[in-house]
Amino acid sequence: MAYKAPFNYIGNKYRIINEITSLFPKEINNFVDLFCGGGDVSINTRACHIYANDINYHVIDIIQAIQDRPITEILKYIDNTIAEWGLSKSLKENYLRFRNHYNSSHSKNPIDLYILMCFSFNFQFRFNSKHEYNNPFGQNRSHFSAKMRANLITYSQLISKIEFTSCDFRQFNYDMLHDGDLLYADPPYLLSCGSYNDGKRGFNGWGIGDDLKLMEILQGLNDKGVNFALSNVIEHKGRQHRYLIDWATKNKFIIHDLNINYNNCNYQNKNKTTNTREVLITNY
Repeated sequence: MAYKAPFNYIGNKYRIINEITSLFPKEINNFVDLFCGGGDVSINTRACHIYANDINYHVIDIIQAIQDRPITEILKYIDNTIAEWGLSKSLKENYLRFRNHYNSSHSKNPIDLYILMCFSFNFQFRFNSKHEYNNPFGQNRSHFSAKMRANLITYSQLISKIEFTSCDFRQFNYDMLHDGDLLYADPPYLLSCGSYNDGKRGFNGWGIGDDLKLMEILQGLNDKGVNFALSNVIEHKGRQHRYLIDWATKNKFIIHDLNINYNNCNYQNKNKTTNTREVLITNY
C-alpha cells in the first residue's frame, strides 16, 4: 500500500511510488529526499533516518506546521476557517477574498495556504514574482474533501520523525552522507512540461547549469561510496537530454525505465501521442 501526501504537488511520484521504492536498496541508514515536494517519496521509504528538503519554503512551512500541532487542532482550524470564509467549490468570490486576505497578511499562517490550495485549480501551489499565491479558483471541483481529510490525518503520523529543511540543493549539507546512505533526487525536468519549471512561480527556473551542478554533486557522492537515485526525463517530444544520457553512460550508472507517461500533464498540450521516457538513474 502506498501513502498519498495531502497535496497535489506537480511532479509528485505517487502514481509510480512502488516502482521507484522497489529500486531502492533494501537497507538504508540515512535517506535524503533532496527535492521532496509534498513528500510522497519520503513517507513511502523505509530508512533509519529520513531527511526531506525542498527550496519551496511555503510547502515546507505547511509540513512543519502539521508536524508541530496536534492533528485534531489543525482539523478544527481548517473546518472553522472554511465556515468563517464561506469556502466551497462553487463560491469563487469567497475564495478570492480569502486569497487576498492570505496574500495581504504580514504573518502568513501556513495552514491558511493549505486551505487555499484545497480550493484552488488542480490543488496546485503557484506564486507570482512577489511570492503571492495566485492559483485560480477550482470551480465546481476543488474542496477539502473527506479523502483529503483522511490523507492529512495519515500524513501527520507518517511525517512525525522526518526532518524537513528548505534550501537550494547547492546549500544542502552533503557531508552527513556516508556508506549505507541513499540520496534521492527528483529535480525539475528540462524536457517535460511541469509548470514548476517555467520560472513564473516566484522561485528560480531550472536550466542546464542546474542539471550539470546536480550531476557534479551526485558524482562526488558516488566517489565517496554514497548511493544515489536520480529521477529524470531523458526523452520528450522528440528531444533527448544528451548531457544526462552521456553522463550516466560514461560513469556506467544504471538507467531504469519507469512505466509512466506525461501525455495528460498539461490540459493545454495538443500533442497527446509523443512518448516520454522517464527514468531512475542509480549508481548501485
